[in-house]
Amino acid sequence: MKRTLQPQAASIISTPRRQLLQAGAAGLAVLAAPAIVRAQGAARIRVGYWPIAAGLPFYAAVEQGYFKAAGIDVEVQRYAGAQQIMEAMLADRCDGSANGTGSANIAIGEIAAPGSFKIFCSNPSNAKNVLDQVLVPASSTAKAMADLKGKRVASGPGIQNVTLARTVLERGGATGATVVELPIGQHVAALAAGQVDGCYTLEPTGTIGRLNGSTRVLESGVIAKYVLGDPMAPWFGGSASLTSAFIKKNPEAAKKFIGAYAQGVQYVRTKPAEARQYLKGYTAIEGPLTGEVPLAAYTLYNEFTPADVAYFQKFFDLFAEKGIFSSRLMVDSMLYKG
Repeated sequence: MKRTLQPQAASIISTPRRQLLQAGAAGLAVLAAPAIVRAQGAARIRVGYWPIAAGLPFYAAVEQGYFKAAGIDVEVQRYAGAQQIMEAMLADRCDGSANGTGSANIAIGEIAAPGSFKIFCSNPSNAKNVLDQVLVPASSTAKAMADLKGKRVASGPGIQNVTLARTVLERGGATGATVVELPIGQHVAALAAGQVDGCYTLEPTGTIGRLNGSTRVLESGVIAKYVLGDPMAPWFGGSASLTSAFIKKNPEAAKKFIGAYAQGVQYVRTKPAEARQYLKGYTAIEGPLTGEVPLAAYTLYNEFTPADVAYFQKFFDLFAEKGIFSSRLMVDSMLYKG
């Protein structure tokens, strides 16, 4: 297949997972995407992701050929963080986001431009379906969140990560802790080097640190516990979405894309061990890590229960309470209806 490079916020390649090129545009820290699915005359859609394990259904759908079979030409765009994906969608450089893109980041874009985003799949996590964790160096004496009182704690990039890190520390008794925004790929190294005393992070960071012996998990599922009030509550921290503009302009293509994406979700649900191979190339997960990293759960737009929506709303309400959202945003208004 012909290789194509677009002068956009990401590079694209046509051979699956074999190359990673570095590129950037419009001031965004965007890395090269590992794959593109191209079909003659197919509807084209640009989808952004950032390299965490939660995006697995998207990676699998690309590599299993579900989009191609549905007649959808997917341009895969890799970004350094969720906020950049949201900004690219607002600027019409990107039409959708893969799972793992911060739901609060998407919501901020929705508040800035009401009616712009529709969530069609979210990835709930908790103490069982682990995504979010607080890590400390392997040699740390910390045994509880409160032991990070007055310490330097790293968080991932973007307002969602920073706000959640501060909230978890505050509610966990770690008063006076300083939150340091740091790219998620640097968390393990920063802990090992003693640059920070802990970090609020997302998988596969905890698995990487555990396997190389440099870090240990202080607590998992911290958002469910400290924000939602129940360690087993579903925290819908990341979501796959499409812009309303794309849906309006390409209603049939949008349905086909979501249908193919749902196939990726089902593949991960029914064949998780087989699906894990597609973490390679899209994330920092290589070799033995592919069999070790916890996998998130997934909820499609037509699977949300009233209780799910209530927990999702409680998560959004935190950002309104903290003044991050300029107004209260109702989750139900953002859910794709089919």
